Amino acid sequence: MGTPEFAVPFLDGLLDAGHDVVAAVTQPDRPRGRGMRLEPPPVKVRAEARGVPVLQPASTRDPDFLAAMRRLAPEVIVVVAYGRIVPRELLELPRYGCINVHPSLLPRHRGASPIPAAILAGDEVTGISTMYLSEGLDEGDVILQARLPIGPDDTAATVAQRLIELGVPLLLETLALLEAGRAPRIPQDPARATYAPRLKKEDGAVDWRRDAVSLDRLVRAFHPSPGAYTRFQGRRVRILKAAVKDASGSGAPGVVVAASPEGISVQTGQGVLQLLELQPENGRPMGAQDFINGYRLRPGMRFELPSGPSEGAGTAP
Repeated sequence: MGTPEFAVPFLDGLLDAGHDVVAAVTQPDRPRGRGMRLEPPPVKVRAEARGVPVLQPASTRDPDFLAAMRRLAPEVIVVVAYGRIVPRELLELPRYGCINVHPSLLPRHRGASPIPAAILAGDEVTGISTMYLSEGLDEGDVILQARLPIGPDDTAATVAQRLIELGVPLLLETLALLEAGRAPRIPQDPARATYAPRLKKEDGAVDWRRDAVSLDRLVRAFHPSPGAYTRFQGRRVRILKAAVKDASGSGAPGVVVAASPEGISVQTGQGVLQLLELQPENGRPMGAQDFINGYRLRPGMRFELPSGPSEGAGTAP
């Protein structure tokens, strides 16, 4: 059971290891893009390419879907970023239970967006966990975990790729332990739990009143999706890559203090953030010098502050 690109290597890993995947359960096709054409989720595309039957229930509680699952009689259900609640009827169906692969060191960062949450929080280490799925949100007993350091230049995309490389063999080891009857059950400590809610596009709004360090984390956590953005001369501009130029000092937030081919230095509430790669609304990604040339940007000009109180998902527990 999985939906996005992140889940595809786990399906491949199961098949390549010789496991009999009797079905892939994924979310329904969704309208996307300017034409709002229906597009299948990545797991469906890969499953069909590899000859795996696909189920796309509108609800996991649909009686026809549950009946189909009972007919399939899976020995174990593997859940990777499926994006829907798995009801009790499914939790109790397989002999070995439902196993979830979660990209964090549980109980830290339970929820829908654990990888961005780890970067936003400034965590130096994250990881991936296999666990027994329960009715609570990522509350089940942990089976195995693998740790991964987060570097100062890591984005959500680079962390996700390395977690996949750790996670696929971890899942295969978990299934081997289950079959041998040697899989541990390590209860989570609820007192140490933190939560990572689903990201919204508006969470990516850059509020220049925040400090440079947290804004750098925001840009990296929201790359490539849903993206960090600001406004300049009335137009939305995505910030694709940035770096902390100076973590101390203060001035008027949003003001450009320097502009060169090396980057556009912008004053924040504390410190200076250097913008290295940007993408204007309806435009192509470009380096700092191209943006400077295109907008005739010079020191003293200003990136706009968002309206209302301090905005943006620049911090996490």
